[in-house]
Amino acid sequence: MILVTGGTGLVGTHLIYDLLKKGEKVRAIRRASSKIEKLEKVISYYHNNPAELLKNLEWVQADILDIYSIEEVLEGITEVYHCAAIISFNPSEHQQMIDNNIKGTANIVDACLHQKIKKLCHVSSIAAVGRDNTKDIVHENEQWLYSKEQSAYAISKHESEREVWRGVAEGLNAVIINPSIILGPGHWGEGSSKIFTTIWKGLKFYTKGVTGYVDVRDVSKSMIGLMESKLKNERFIINSENLAYKDLFSMIAIAMNRPAPVLCANKFLSAIVWRVFKVLSLLTGKSPLITKETARTANKKYYFSNKKIREALDYEFIPISQSVKDTVNLFLKDHKNDIKI
Repeated sequence: MILVTGGTGLVGTHLIYDLLKKGEKVRAIRRASSKIEKLEKVISYYHNNPAELLKNLEWVQADILDIYSIEEVLEGITEVYHCAAIISFNPSEHQQMIDNNIKGTANIVDACLHQKIKKLCHVSSIAAVGRDNTKDIVHENEQWLYSKEQSAYAISKHESEREVWRGVAEGLNAVIINPSIILGPGHWGEGSSKIFTTIWKGLKFYTKGVTGYVDVRDVSKSMIGLMESKLKNERFIINSENLAYKDLFSMIAIAMNRPAPVLCANKFLSAIVWRVFKVLSLLTGKSPLITKETARTANKKYYFSNKKIREALDYEFIPISQSVKDTVNLFLKDHKNDIKI
């Protein structure tokens, strides 16, 4: 049996679908507050009878911060996909995110070692790959440096990876994936999928930054491919294409028949905007849409290599134009059917 943590997230739901479709038996961890309906919603995008697949899924309520509950959940498990993590750029949530992501990963690693799990796949991020010390294309072996430029999220993912490498030193077989910005359907109000909702409602600004993007289906298939291979104790950047924010936003807007953003938010304007949102956050108590970290990153240009994973698995990625088209079609279908966007 296979264990998946973070089973209600964007990556977790698509991964569980792909595993169930392959006929695997899956146990998934969820918190008491998690909405398992998200999984059925995602499966319904790709399969006419979700209930048929879900027969081979076992939900277990557990907390990755509780090592004892993790030990129990791992009984009878042979492989683990660790997708659970908090993603936040809200300063008020930084410490909680760092503590959760690092300690949660440490607990998963320790439990895998104790239970002699065959292999672990850890979902990290390109934020944990050294980016600011290279002017060229970013590869897996770039050195990660602590600096004021690093976001709290990046720190949490880097330190989480260090826990996995510690486990490797103690005998654990593991692979780490570092996805770029993940595009996919179903989680319209959270994470990277929220960009579709934002553009639907009207987005006027863009920045001059460039970054990598990948379809969530490619993330899932890459994880399974790595776990089924003999590869171990390596990390892989999972990235389809590098695009300017303006180009991606325009691509989504055109697919939605919405106006594309036309106003460029340079570094100076971005600095003003994040401060305005900070004040609004203090007044309303809601998380700011734009923070100092996101404003800073949005004006940088990063180019990520996917050579290693393509050669390792002989893999071809879904073009981002196709990913946008497919995701927008599902977004519009949900909107038409009055499903919560």
